[in-house]
Amino acid sequence: MEAAAATPMEPMDVEGASKLQPKGFGINKYTLICSILASTNSILLGYDIGVMSGAVLYIEENLKISSTQVEILVGSLNVLSLVGSLASGRTSDSIGRRYTTFLASTTFLIGALLMGLAPSFPLLLVGRMIAGVGVGYALMIAPVYTAELSPATSRGLLSSFPEIFITFGILLGYIINYALSGLPPHINWRIMLGIAGIPALGVGLGVLTMPESPRWLVMKGKSEEAKKVLIKISTNEIEAEERLKSITEAAAAAAPGGKWNGQGVWKELLIKPTKPIRRILIAAIGINFFMQASGNDAVMYYSPEVFRAAGIQQKRHLFSVNVVMGVTKTCFVLFSALYLDRLGRRPLLLVGSAGMTVALGLLALGSKAMEMGKGRPTWAVVLSIVALCGDVALFSIGLGPIAWVYSSEIFPNRMRAQGSSLAVSVNRLVSGVVSMTFLSISKEITFGGMFMVLSGIMALGTLFFYFFLPETKGKSLEEMEVLFQDKDTNSTTPVQIEETL
Repeated sequence: MEAAAATPMEPMDVEGASKLQPKGFGINKYTLICSILASTNSILLGYDIGVMSGAVLYIEENLKISSTQVEILVGSLNVLSLVGSLASGRTSDSIGRRYTTFLASTTFLIGALLMGLAPSFPLLLVGRMIAGVGVGYALMIAPVYTAELSPATSRGLLSSFPEIFITFGILLGYIINYALSGLPPHINWRIMLGIAGIPALGVGLGVLTMPESPRWLVMKGKSEEAKKVLIKISTNEIEAEERLKSITEAAAAAAPGGKWNGQGVWKELLIKPTKPIRRILIAAIGINFFMQASGNDAVMYYSPEVFRAAGIQQKRHLFSVNVVMGVTKTCFVLFSALYLDRLGRRPLLLVGSAGMTVALGLLALGSKAMEMGKGRPTWAVVLSIVALCGDVALFSIGLGPIAWVYSSEIFPNRMRAQGSSLAVSVNRLVSGVVSMTFLSISKEITFGGMFMVLSGIMALGTLFFYFFLPETKGKSLEEMEVLFQDKDTNSTTPVQIEETL
């Protein structure tokens, strides 16, 4: 099918699909605004990671808590986000993507207010646990909603927005740490944690202007509403018709008569999965496992402790180094987002994970040199700081954005929400375990030993990505199951997944 001459178009999807996308890098403005608004929820996790790394120093001083309590406080948000991410799949299938986004921001707002007003450690922990549930909802729904709104040619960029906002939130948290570090210890950490409610309130109000996901509407039998949304998020009505036709055909078997409410998905995912579904599940769970097993969240939470070990003692200096690290991370995640749809998922993922293996190995070397020597050799201090910044930068090129993009796009429409919620639950569980044990393990085997372990984990992760993750660039969401069904899934995949699994 050809578009009018006044609007030059070309078919971009493979396997005979006839989607029409604009040449170049154009993105529908309405789609862009909706993707940004939905992904703003991810600032909440990023801000928490960034601000808690500094706030915990003052909480420890003000509330006189032990290092074990520090680990519990830091890790509790990640563990409780497991609850939110597990519940988010069925919730979003029932009430829709929009209202799940609203639920996420409202829950986090309540948690942030409790943390800021908490007079004691137990109440602070309760607030953090409630905020964790909201984070779990937000981490699943933002990439899923964005993926379902986006055309294939720009889905990588738009679906990476959650990681961009996480990274921006981390940088914002570092800046707030630095700006409020001069206030009394019994006040500054409360302000640091409490103002996280501001973006949560903004997202909660903004979500009311967002449209519902057209794919969810079709699965509910609301094709006319879906068409209205598709017209808004497509470049022209011809493209909207094509996308609606493809979505409707894919939904027909899963939602006969529009009676679908997400029923039977867990059975299809876990009890009697087909070979393609099993491969999809392994890929989604695997990339989320290695994303957090890399230790990135823990490194961000405890970076002041790492820099203390490198000889930086003053809190204000610690926070300023954190800001530099945050700026580095932000620049690299923006680079990745801009090139995901041009270079593809696999190249950036493999470069990032292989680079993290090297960076963590160098960080282990620098840390060991400082631990074994009587003093702190200048070269070891410099190497440790550069390697740590390199690790977070390479994470932002590969695993950071691509884990969210990949796990939100590879599941079939009928099981995207619940499949993604399962993958994100693994993400949150591993993040919680690593965050709550990082300091304890480091005390036993030293920071150098811990970073060497993480380097080994990333080496295994690189091999996993090489063998089990096919390229998804340019594929429509409706093609993903076919992609994992083929023996030779993609020319850039080095082995046949059919034989591997």
